[in-house]
Amino acid sequence: MALSLRKKQLDLITRMLHLNQQQPSPDGGGGEGDEEAYKILVMDGPCISLLSPVLRVGDLRKHGVTLHLNIDKARQQVADAPAVYLVRPTPANADRIAADAAAGLYASFHVNFSTSVPRPVLDRLAAATAASRSAHRVARVADQYLDFVCLEDGLFSLAQPRAYVALNDPAAADSDITSLVEAVALGLFCVVATLGAVPIIRCARGGPAEMVAAALDARLRDHLLAKPNLFTEAASSAASSFQRPVLCLFDRNFELSVGIQHDWSYRPLVHDVLSFKLNKLKLPTEKYDLDDSDPFWVANSWSPFPKVAEEIEAQLAKYKQDVDEVNQRTGGGRDGVEFDGTDLIGNTKHLMNAVNSLPELTERKKMIDKHTNIATALLGHIKERSLDGYYECENDMLVNGTVDRNMLLSLLRGKGTKEDKLRLAVTYLLSFEAPLASELEQVEAALRESEVDMSAFQYVKRIKSLNTQFAAASSTASRSNIVDWAEKLYGQSISAVTAGVKNLLSDGRQLALTRTVEALMEGKPNPEVDNYLLFDPRAPRSGTGGQFRGPFREAIVFMIGGGNYIEYRSLVELGQRSQPSKHVIYGATEILNGVEFIQQLAELGQKAGLGGGGSSNLPPQ
Repeated sequence: MALSLRKKQLDLITRMLHLNQQQPSPDGGGGEGDEEAYKILVMDGPCISLLSPVLRVGDLRKHGVTLHLNIDKARQQVADAPAVYLVRPTPANADRIAADAAAGLYASFHVNFSTSVPRPVLDRLAAATAASRSAHRVARVADQYLDFVCLEDGLFSLAQPRAYVALNDPAAADSDITSLVEAVALGLFCVVATLGAVPIIRCARGGPAEMVAAALDARLRDHLLAKPNLFTEAASSAASSFQRPVLCLFDRNFELSVGIQHDWSYRPLVHDVLSFKLNKLKLPTEKYDLDDSDPFWVANSWSPFPKVAEEIEAQLAKYKQDVDEVNQRTGGGRDGVEFDGTDLIGNTKHLMNAVNSLPELTERKKMIDKHTNIATALLGHIKERSLDGYYECENDMLVNGTVDRNMLLSLLRGKGTKEDKLRLAVTYLLSFEAPLASELEQVEAALRESEVDMSAFQYVKRIKSLNTQFAAASSTASRSNIVDWAEKLYGQSISAVTAGVKNLLSDGRQLALTRTVEALMEGKPNPEVDNYLLFDPRAPRSGTGGQFRGPFREAIVFMIGGGNYIEYRSLVELGQRSQPSKHVIYGATEILNGVEFIQQLAELGQKAGLGGGGSSNLPPQ
């Protein structure tokens, strides 16, 4: 596939580790025999996070990196080794690099900024190194456009926390919203620059999606004026058959319930219930990597939890059978039978086979133990919190548009954390256009009884009522009118959630997001997307005619305000079931689980002076 984001990011990082020289070997290996036999890698916190899912410590050694250090911590001098820096372009980082150069910490400094370095920061670094007469130590300064976290080949995050709160806060200053929109646009610029493809951008009118689309369009247009540029090389290497991707931008308010609901699949459960960040899982006694190097995770992570438990049992049984087979073959002359020469040769062969199969059997046992531990930890939470009940009740509301009132109220009064109850109640609010007043009162009473803070619940309730009032106004909102927009945002696009919610997960759990992406990729007239805006950074600014509307084989789908594994799965399935198959990359300002997202809704409720009704265990972040 042309859009292999993780591979392309890894290629750029590898090139950077080899002091920005092109590597001859196709797998990017080697490096030990180069004249720079070893080097130091210095990073800041955000760049450690972006490197962590794509390179492990062993991989760094392959590329000649013997030490990797945090720029913010005290470091010792290694005067004969070159240092590769990968940091964000901030004044503080520029000052630290200049101080390191002045102190002669390393033989030479290869400075790589994770994104476009602002001129004042560059000038600051130049002035400081000139003043300390250490500029000769700085071998190179480069913009790398790597400022995003690639969790999988088709999944990335801009690691921009709490964007949903920042964009929806009615008290937010215009300048804060504008700077966040610019930061999101710059992160997306890094993604498309890494892919080497200038996308056609589609988004709904009004709200953050249009603002980000306009900012990204302007940034790409400015960049394309320069020749050569980041896309020139890619355009020449990609054959004429390469088709541009479509970048579909959405605002989290487009479909709120998906960010809140409980799920029953292995991967979303692990993310929701256990501490799973940057493809790493921390259990009380163990730490695990969960990524595409784990075949069990790749094969089973989208399966429902009971199926995963069955598969672990099956693999354990198969492992035991294979171990028994090896033991029998190597058992030799147990029943008093003497060997003749041929038997001896046969037995030696069995012994050799057994020795050869040991590493594979050991690996399998490690993998089975790992997933047994994870499944056991999950099962503990499921039983303690009745998570199967929460999933079943929410699924009924979202898929069938029905609610078992007794089940709903018993869950709200029974097992589960306060966040579980809040998520269920908010899902109930979003599942019905006009819930029965008596039923709503019972839900609110049950929440208070369980001492749940009502801020998030009241906030979503307010959104729904404002949505009705602003339905007409929001369709004419213009991106220049930021102040009005911030007020109207309470109701922005919520109609998409409440109006079409009865078939939200119909057609094999297809989300409204997936349905819309499919329509945008097809490019045929469709009332759901006909009013979506189109930006083409390669087209002249003036003309609107002749713009390419599809069909597209490749899409980048980006959720402003936080994404989740449920949407990611739905888009992966879209790509797999399409004929011919489509390739979809999913990204978000951050990847959130239901608890993290409900906390952001609660924070907005508190800022708006809503809520109360219980002891809050949802502190503002």
